[in-house]
Amino acid sequence: MKTLTVYSSQGGNTRKLAEELFKQLPEEKSIAPVAEAPNPSGYDVICVGFWLKGGQPDPAAQEYLKKCSGKVFLFATHGAAPGSDYAKMGMNKAVELIAGATIAGSFSCQGEVAPKVLETAANKDPQPPWLADAPAAKGHPNGNDFMNLSEALIAAGLKSKADKSSGCIIEGSHAM
Repeated sequence: MKTLTVYSSQGGNTRKLAEELFKQLPEEKSIAPVAEAPNPSGYDVICVGFWLKGGQPDPAAQEYLKKCSGKVFLFATHGAAPGSDYAKMGMNKAVELIAGATIAGSFSCQGEVAPKVLETAANKDPQPPWLADAPAAKGHPNGNDFMNLSEALIAAGLKSKADKSSGCIIEGSHAM
């Protein structure tokens, strides 16, 4: 299975998640930031990662998602609480953008929000809905997020259960 992992990352959170996802994928695989991503045709599976801006995938990821067809796995980072309406809204928008594709699965988790972004958001009126959840995003994505990503890849059929522990050794800045 030939797999392409493409990601858009503003503060490094989605890049971390993309790198972990890439480590956990078996077989022939490639990874690229969205600005350098190849045409998605010719791949059996395309994994697309993005950060949320205004309750939807960031603009660069939106443009790439529109090019995707076939089997797609979506992943995202955000300041909002996991499973929140805001997080669901962003993932639903991504699904809309790839209307002709088959969704293999999806995963999202919190990502630490930069202090400057928090300050800007706090000064808005009204404040964005994710702002109250942002303090809990500190340190994410982390080892627990990576283990949950592994489970999502297994559920999507992109990784076998025998490979469950692959990529879940947490070292360095990713350690909890």
